[in-house]
Amino acid sequence: MPQLAEKFLPSKLSKIGFIVLALTAAGFAALREPLAAAAAASTAGLFLTGMHGNRRRQSMPWRQLRILFFITLNLALFTALWRGPWALSHWLYALPLITFGFVPAYLATVVTIVGVIFVISSTQWLITLPDRHQMISAFVLSTLLGAILIFLQKYKDRQLKPLRRTDQLTQAASREYLSADLHKEIQRSEREGTHLSAMAIGLDTHLSDTAPDADISAILPRIGRYLHSQLRDFDTYYRMADLQFLAILPGTNTAEAADTAERIRIGLCTLMASHGLKLTVSVGVAGLNIGDDADSLQISASNALRRAQQQGGNRTQTYSNPVPHELSGTKGAAQ
Repeated sequence: MPQLAEKFLPSKLSKIGFIVLALTAAGFAALREPLAAAAAASTAGLFLTGMHGNRRRQSMPWRQLRILFFITLNLALFTALWRGPWALSHWLYALPLITFGFVPAYLATVVTIVGVIFVISSTQWLITLPDRHQMISAFVLSTLLGAILIFLQKYKDRQLKPLRRTDQLTQAASREYLSADLHKEIQRSEREGTHLSAMAIGLDTHLSDTAPDADISAILPRIGRYLHSQLRDFDTYYRMADLQFLAILPGTNTAEAADTAERIRIGLCTLMASHGLKLTVSVGVAGLNIGDDADSLQISASNALRRAQQQGGNRTQTYSNPVPHELSGTKGAAQ
């Protein structure tokens, strides 16, 4: 639930902020206040292009649009500082937070320092600006408070990162917990005399040069949700690499795991095709054998996946020591 809140609240606040700012921009435009309208519209654009729910916000053209809106906002605010309306200069107080919220930290630091110097030096010449000395004090104070808030946020993220068990993009469990969790499942399997299988899932990107990296990154959250919907409540899946997952299937023998793997593989291929991606999926399955530990079971599943991809991909492969054995009838047609 905490992680759902981390995603839900920023997304909702971004949508509300976008709507409010868009209406504000329309109001200023109706009042024939072009600079104020430009500032509100560009800030609304920043919320839109940087919205948490926008999975492609880090890809083209969203990133370029965000930079364009940020430049427009700065031009509008600094122009208003020189030419008026003076009320718009109060928007400068929020500029440091906006900068750190939508611009990389190293660039935001440089932009903020330059902005502070520009505002302080500019107000010395603007003798007609009402309460200019108070404005400088308030602007510097708001910048310092913004810097403290950003520092605390980064510090909190750094402190909580080791406690997060799930990958935020796919909601898969973090790889750091795989060995410990798999070791516990192996102990339970040996203690209770039940089966245990592992399933390695990988996208056959090496067989396709047509899918852009941005499109593949955008589909990853849907892959995570699909895996979550297809696995049982007591199954767990982990993100092993950028485009590779591993699932632990307690109480499941190799044949049953292979059937589950093939069903998931076909479903993922259909998901790719529905989003216009000419990508296939391969799955490697390994069952727990006598003498296996967490590392050897992971390696067996990964070797089965590698074997499936070496044979052309788009198939499910089981692992039997020492030679992987391909399941009969599991080579699917490319989606």
